[in-house]
Formats: sequence, C-alpha cells, structure tokens
Amino acid sequence: MKIGNIELGERPLFLAPMEDVTDIGFRMLCKRFGAAMVYTEFVSAEALVRDVKTTIRKLTICDEERPVGIQIYGRDVEAVVEAAKIVEQAGPDLIDLNFGCPVKKVAGKGAGAGMLQNIPKLLEMTQKVVEAVSLPVTVKTRLGWNHEQLIITELAEQLQDCGIKALTIHGRTRSQMYTGQADWTLIGEVKRNPRIHIPIIGNGDITSIDEAEAAFDRYGVDAVMIGRATFGAPWVFSRKQLTIDEKIDILEEQLRINIARLSLSRKPGDTDYSVEKRGILHSRRHLAATPVFKGIPNFRQTRIAMLRAETKDELTRILEDCRAMLKQASYLEP
Repeated sequence: MKIGNIELGERPLFLAPMEDVTDIGFRMLCKRFGAAMVYTEFVSAEALVRDVKTTIRKLTICDEERPVGIQIYGRDVEAVVEAAKIVEQAGPDLIDLNFGCPVKKVAGKGAGAGMLQNIPKLLEMTQKVVEAVSLPVTVKTRLGWNHEQLIITELAEQLQDCGIKALTIHGRTRSQMYTGQADWTLIGEVKRNPRIHIPIIGNGDITSIDEAEAAFDRYGVDAVMIGRATFGAPWVFSRKQLTIDEKIDILEEQLRINIARLSLSRKPGDTDYSVEKRGILHSRRHLAATPVFKGIPNFRQTRIAMLRAETKDELTRILEDCRAMLKQASYLEP
C-alpha cells in the first residue's frame, strides 16, 4: 500500500491521532512494535496561526518515527490553509485533515465532525489545502453527522476529486460519539466502489491484530487504524507476547523518552522541573489507562496517585510498587 510516494507495506496498521495520547514517546514505541504510520496529536489550525506555544510543540517529530503525519482541524478555511503551510515546514510525511472529531469543544464549533454539516465548506477547505502544500493531503472523517445523514459513500468520491491521497473512515456517526459499535459496512462499500482509487483506511473498535486481520479480510480496506486500544499498550501492534515485567519496563521507557525529547525542544524560560513535568503529563494518561494493572485490587487510589505525580522519581516509584504487587499476588497477565 502507498500514500503518495510513501511505501507502507501490505496490510499496514496505523496509530490514530489522539489528543493527549499520541505524544512523541508513545509514537516511537508504537513504531517499534509495528505501527506502519503514526500521527501526532491533532492540532488546532487557529492556535497554530496565533503561534500558541503549546500547540507549536505538538509539531515536534523525529526521523525515528517516520513515516509520520500531522493532523490539523479548524472551521475557518483560510486559517486551516495557513496552518497547513506552517505544518509543512515542520517536515511531516503527510498532512491529515480532521473532519471526524466528535467532541463538543471541536464539533460543536463547526470543526472536526462539525464540518459534516457543511459539505461545500468541507470540500472547499480540502481543495485549498491540497493546492497550498506539496505534501500528500489525507482526510479522516466519519460515516455522517447522524444515521439520517450517512453520506460517506458520496463524500468519499468528492474528497477524492479534491485531490486527497487517502481517506480514513471511522465507522460511527458524529451523534454516536464513541458509543455503540463501529459499523464497518459502509467502509467496505466505499472500498468496493469502482470509482474509488485512493487507499481506504478503516477505523473503529479494533483492539488486536486478529481483529485487524478480520477487517482486512471482510472489508478489503488498504490499512487499519487503531485508536483507543493503544492507550498504555503500544505493543498492541505486535503479536509478541510480553511479560508483566517487560510491559512495565516499556511504560517506564515511555516516560523517559518523553522527558528526554522535551528537553531537546525546550524553550527559553523552561526549567528542568517544567520539562520533566510536561513529560509526566504526556505519559501519565497512558499509565493510568494501561491494561497492565487491571489485576491490582483497589487500584483506584494508585491511579489517582499516578495522575497527581509531578516528578519522574515519584511516578517511577508508583510503577515499581505496581510491579511488586503484581508479582506478589502472582496475577495472570491481562
């Protein structure tokens, strides 16, 4: 499979772009375990144009994680075009347009999945971004705004006509948010459309390589994107069976990578403490959500302690306590 000139191999697995999740440390680990394409956290076009420092930091990528995409979202056409030009200077392998985020603070303001309520504007934005940059432009979207507006089969052709190089489809409507079950039927219908010649990437409810393989077989998609199942589990892209010790080692490594990478991109005024704290903020959501600790009784208080930890040493001590509890109780791996 290829997106533009990016060679991704047969039946590739992608890491979905997710806010507060797909930081650089996590992306590098997912790449190590087999993710063919990774994406940064999605980026607000308006914040990029305003040069908001916390948003600019999200553009930091490294060669070890390539190919890597940067996803942007916004409701103003000119702002998104300008943001795409800024993103291009950061040197990703592609730019992805987010027309799928369902959360109220995004979709409720007309961006993300909110663009599904204004298809002419969505297509205008896509066309102008394609024309403004030299990188491949891709799109991620949903089946439609709700079940009365399942427009993806027609929209896929329209987006292809705009010049995008691939289309990712999440098998839910915006009104579903993340509830219910992802419906891959229409994803397969788009892929089987003889007028569609760009790669179609399926997304929604994939939690293992076996489920991804079943989606490839049943729906014929070119790639499968995995999202929430990766939280605290970058090894989901691999068939290798890891021990509890190995998994905790990986989580601790993620923490170290994030702190080290943020140190490399530190800004004037940053202190060692502020850099370390940002690295922890990037990591602790994964630590609190990882399936590794499901066997620990009364884990709630430990999870709260993880979310409150402010230093690497403090967070590492909590992880080592979890390791000891799991060993002492001889829990089976989750």
